[in-house]
Amino acid sequence: MRAPSAGRSAAALAALLCCTLSACGGGSSGGGGGRTAKSPAPSATSASPSAAPSPTAPTLPPGPGGAAPVFSHGKRNGAKQVALTFDADMTADQGPRAERGERFDNPALIATLQRLKVPATVFMTGKWADQYPDEARSIGADPLFEVANHSYSHYAFTTPCYGLPTVKPGTARADVERAFDAFRRAGVQHTVPYFRFPGGCHDDSVLREIAATKVTAVQWDVVSGDAFAKQAAPVVTQVLSEVKPGSVVVMHCTHSAAPMTEEAVRRIVPELRARGYAFVRVSQLIGAGTN
Repeated sequence: MRAPSAGRSAAALAALLCCTLSACGGGSSGGGGGRTAKSPAPSATSASPSAAPSPTAPTLPPGPGGAAPVFSHGKRNGAKQVALTFDADMTADQGPRAERGERFDNPALIATLQRLKVPATVFMTGKWADQYPDEARSIGADPLFEVANHSYSHYAFTTPCYGLPTVKPGTARADVERAFDAFRRAGVQHTVPYFRFPGGCHDDSVLREIAATKVTAVQWDVVSGDAFAKQAAPVVTQVLSEVKPGSVVVMHCTHSAAPMTEEAVRRIVPELRARGYAFVRVSQLIGAGTN
């Protein structure tokens, strides 16, 4: 399904935030940038079977003309469930910034999710997995989490897209498959056949182009506002005011550009639980159906 019209302004804002995370990056928090692995050139061929996501995770049926389907939220009249999703953003050209100490990861956030026992879906770029292979493998090995595809390069798949550089024509499918290959190199488990467009930008043409990868495109209906937030309180207020049954919340796992996310999660989780919400992964929302 397509994102509801009521959520278009939120989707546009989220796209801008995702773009800003990639294009501007944010300040350095110090510390090492992780190990950088040499990335092979993108391939126009299909990903190898070992790079493929788990076939057991539920997906939506193809859209019109066989296009990749789009999911933005789960059932509104079902159980009070919410999926927290975290974009592990890193573009293909940001390795030098990581080597200088900029942190595109956020281990404290992952540790907080584990301590609070919060299931989550991490939309990871292939470049992030290449930069932080140990962290990528650890996230994928934890049954709390599932790892989804956020492209390899974090370049836009359509244009205009808030200033993001754009993949070359005809290479969208290869970029998606290249990310799955990066997950395989890092040894990531619990990989699911879901894909989030960089910036959230897509059109019918690119949905048809990536259909061969058998992914379900996952958008959102709640924008957290965590990108470049100076305080956690506005993020907390925004999420708590917008969550509904079946919501998909977009947040970020990138400390340099979203430094308040961990604190916000510590405050959001107990409040939503007090309101009767259960945290689930995107696969659980999709498996429960839509309405």
